[in-house]
Amino acid sequence: MGNVEKWLAVISVALFAMFAGEMISVYYFMLTVPEDAVVAQGFAPDPKLIQFVSIGVAPAGILAAVAYIMSRNYGSKQIGSLIIVGGIILLAGNLVVYSWVDSVPEIYVTDAVQYLPILFIILSAPVMFVGSRLILKRKKRPTKEYF
Repeated sequence: MGNVEKWLAVISVALFAMFAGEMISVYYFMLTVPEDAVVAQGFAPDPKLIQFVSIGVAPAGILAAVAYIMSRNYGSKQIGSLIIVGGIILLAGNLVVYSWVDSVPEIYVTDAVQYLPILFIILSAPVMFVGSRLILKRKKRPTKEYF
């Protein structure tokens, strides 16, 4: 197993976790901040959510894909497991956030607030599938030359 692929997978897990934490924090903020608080004045969730996608889940997905592509020919239980863990973290964080959507005050409810958690719940499945493909991949035997 290559060292680079392993570290790419580790970093992708960390970025998936960071994204889940960012999503949970912004939704928790929307649930708990008083509407008349100074910090809530002019707060719009969409720019924050776009920022979190671009610095969290997008690079995490790219790094997981690169780790998969680099190790797909020989398979790897370790890298596959890391990619699956990233998918589980993505799923869990967005399930938590999705459970809060109905409680978000009306002033913060936008299409992004409503549908991003659903999108990433759905996108966690292919991430976990790709990881399981690496785990199940059989290593190729070297061909013997008889002549």
